[in-house]
Amino acid sequence: MNPFFNELRQKNPTFSFNGYSAVRGEQGVTVTFDFALDGVCEFHPTTTVFTDNLELINDFDSPSAQSILFALGMVELVSYWKASCPPTVLVRCGRLSDEDALWWKKLWWGGLGEFFYRNQIETDFDSFVQIKSEGDSPVWQGCRLSGISLVPVGGGKDSDVTLSLLADQKDKLKCFTVNDQLARTQGVLAAGLRESDIVRTKRIIAPELLELNRQGYLNGHTPFSAIVGFLGLYCAYLIGAQNLVLSNESSANEASVAGQAVNHQYSKSYEFEQDLNRYIQTHFGGFARYFSLLRCFNELQIAARFAALKQYHKVFVSCNAGSKQNIWCGRCAKCLFVYIILSPFLSPEELKTIFGSDLLNREDLRVDFIGLTGQSESKPFECVGTVREVNAALTETRRQYIARGDELPLLLRDYDGHEPIKPLLTEYNEENAIPEEFLSYTKEMYAYVSGLS
Repeated sequence: MNPFFNELRQKNPTFSFNGYSAVRGEQGVTVTFDFALDGVCEFHPTTTVFTDNLELINDFDSPSAQSILFALGMVELVSYWKASCPPTVLVRCGRLSDEDALWWKKLWWGGLGEFFYRNQIETDFDSFVQIKSEGDSPVWQGCRLSGISLVPVGGGKDSDVTLSLLADQKDKLKCFTVNDQLARTQGVLAAGLRESDIVRTKRIIAPELLELNRQGYLNGHTPFSAIVGFLGLYCAYLIGAQNLVLSNESSANEASVAGQAVNHQYSKSYEFEQDLNRYIQTHFGGFARYFSLLRCFNELQIAARFAALKQYHKVFVSCNAGSKQNIWCGRCAKCLFVYIILSPFLSPEELKTIFGSDLLNREDLRVDFIGLTGQSESKPFECVGTVREVNAALTETRRQYIARGDELPLLLRDYDGHEPIKPLLTEYNEENAIPEEFLSYTKEMYAYVSGLS
C-alpha cells in the first residue's frame, strides 16, 4: 500500500471542475478548462483545433458544442485529479444525474487501473472518489451533418490499415491528429490524401501539473484514448462528420496484468466503445457513430495486412519513446512488440531496414521479451497485443528460421513456443459496432488474412 496516497487525500480533500471556454482566433478554436486542486493550485490546460483548412458547418460554441466540451473536460480532469486523488470531485459547471456520475466514475476507474496498480494504491470502486455537481448543464440542440467520416491517425500500422481499407472513400474522409507528428502526416499522404484533409489539434498540459510531479505528487497512466474520443467528437461536430472511425483491434480487450482488471488499453477496449456510444445517444443526440473498423481482427491479422502495404513501411512509427524524433528507438517494449508481430510476414532484412537493427538479437530486450510472452505477472504497459498473439508470431518466425537453415537470433534460441498461427489468422470477432455499410471492408480484409493461413 502506498502511504502517500492517504496522506495526499487527507491534505487535499476536493478537486473542482469550475468551467471551460471556447474562443475562435486566427489559427482556430482554443478551448480552455478551469480545474483546481482546492487550496493548492489552479490548472488551465488548453486544446486548440486548427481550422484554417476546414469548413465549419456547426457553431464552435453552441449549446451542442458546449455539451461535448463539458464531457471533454470531465475526462481531461483525470490527469490533474490523479496528482493527489482527492476523495471528492466538485463539478461546478454542470449538473450530473446519478446515472451520469456513475458513467464517469466507471471510465475513471477503468482508465486508472494501471495508475493504481503501478503506484501500489489499494482502493475500490465505491470509495476512490465521490462526484458532486451543481449548476446548469449544456443541452444538445442538434447539428448539421456533411456525410464525412473522421479517422484518428496515430502514425502506426493500425490507422494506416484503416486508411488503406477506406481507399474508395477518399472524397468523404478527413483525418484527425492530436499533437501532430511527422509519421501521422506521412501516413495520410501515403494513403493518397492531402495535408488539407487533416484536422489537427494541439493539447497543452498545464505547467502546474508538471511542477507538482517534480515535487513528488502522484503520476501515471490515464485514459488518453477517451480524451482522443471526445476531442474527436468535437472535431466531428464542427465539420459535420457522422462517423468517427477508429483502428482499435480485438486485442485491446485483454488485461495487462494476469488475473486482474488492469488494462493499459481500457479506453481502446470494446467495453469503452460501447459505453461511449451510449453516451453519444443520450447526450449528443446520436449525431455520430463511434466504432473501430478493425475490432473484428487481432494484432496478427492487422500485421499480416500491413506487411503487404509497402508504401507505409518507411513512414510508420508508433514508438512512444522515439515519437518526437519520428524514429523507432529500438530499446522499448513497443518497438520489440511491433517487430515480433510483423516478423512472420516480413523478412529479417526488411525488419532491420524499418527498425535499424535485429531486435530479436538484443539481450537488453530480454525482460520485455519475457513480459510479452507471458512469462511474468504483467505484460509491458504499452499498447501491445495478447500473449497468445505474440507467442504465435514467435512460433512461426522460429519455424521459418529453422526451415531456411538460418541461425536463430538470440531471443529465440531458448524460446520453445508452440502456439499455432493459423487459428489466429482465421479469427473474426463478432463483438463490434461496425455499421452494415462498412462491413464490406472487413470482409475484404478477412478474405486476405485468412487466405494466408
